[in-house]
Amino acid sequence: MEQPTGLRAVFRSDALVASARDDSAIRADYEKHDAWGLIASVDLHGCDPALIRDAEAVKRHVRELCDRIGMKRFGETVVVDFGEDPRVSGFSMTQLIETSLISGHYANQSNTVYLDVFSCKYYNPYEVAEFSKEFFNATDYNLTYTLRK
Repeated sequence: MEQPTGLRAVFRSDALVASARDDSAIRADYEKHDAWGLIASVDLHGCDPALIRDAEAVKRHVRELCDRIGMKRFGETVVVDFGEDPRVSGFSMTQLIETSLISGHYANQSNTVYLDVFSCKYYNPYEVAEFSKEFFNATDYNLTYTLRK
């Protein structure tokens, strides 16, 4: 599959083959533009309600994700449940990593996860999206990545 090049790209999971985690074009752009970092934002739709409402599952996802993409966690994962408005209530998560931050919000009403991974160390954004889709049993996702300068 031909991938766009540049500083920013948007993908839908149905546009990718699940096994197509080839990030060579992104890595080439990262190096070409001498990027300072990379942010991947993943919106996971139709997630398993039990998983996104389980703080221990959220923490386990972060640990396993960090292992998969080679990030070293700094401190513990913080998971807080809040929000008076039913549209946005649910867990919010932060995890410092030695090269920056992973954060997420888990919206109960829509069973959607909004996950952001920012790092000045390169990682594969497809791996973040596909692994997270599998972990939370999501029906699909939107992935946006941006190279930071």
